[in-house]
Amino acid sequence: MLRREFLKVRNSLPADDVRAAAGALAERALGLPELARARTVAAYVSVGAEPGTLALLDALRARGVRVLLPVLLPDNDLDWGAYAGEGSLARVERGGRMALFEPAGERLGPDAVTDADVVLLPGLAVDERGMRLGRGGGSYDRVLARLERARSRPALLVLLYDSEVVAHVPEEPHDRPVDAVVTPSGVRRFR
Repeated sequence: MLRREFLKVRNSLPADDVRAAAGALAERALGLPELARARTVAAYVSVGAEPGTLALLDALRARGVRVLLPVLLPDNDLDWGAYAGEGSLARVERGGRMALFEPAGERLGPDAVTDADVVLLPGLAVDERGMRLGRGGGSYDRVLARLERARSRPALLVLLYDSEVVAHVPEEPHDRPVDAVVTPSGVRRFR
């Protein structure tokens, strides 16, 4: 129910607002020290009215950062591939769900994410404690568990619209807080 509410608001945003927010998000994120010193960033390609990521991905690549993008597996786990520019993306439809953009090249395996210095997590909202509300598929819960098992400690960042930073989101025992949220108007740190 809560996820549907956030999606309804997000999907009602005018295309011009979505584009403007993407530029502001890229600018704010690129100013973060975590991204300034990152050699490898695990990210994702935004779809629909999600806060835009392509400008950020391209700027990171231009800095010489290795950008990893997810490939959704049949069990909802994620494999990874390297981003080599917008032309390296394939539009993929998975069983009637929304179309995703995935790297078309070599698959690096689910553990490739453990090499990331920063992981950009998709989300629908984050609360005052840094708890993230995802879409509910569990893909990124698996990523976070994989990082924990590998004792990998990348910075965990989420890109959202200002209205998606809220007082409280429901929390499951396996949920982990993010380090910071980047919105068009600023950055808020949680740890």
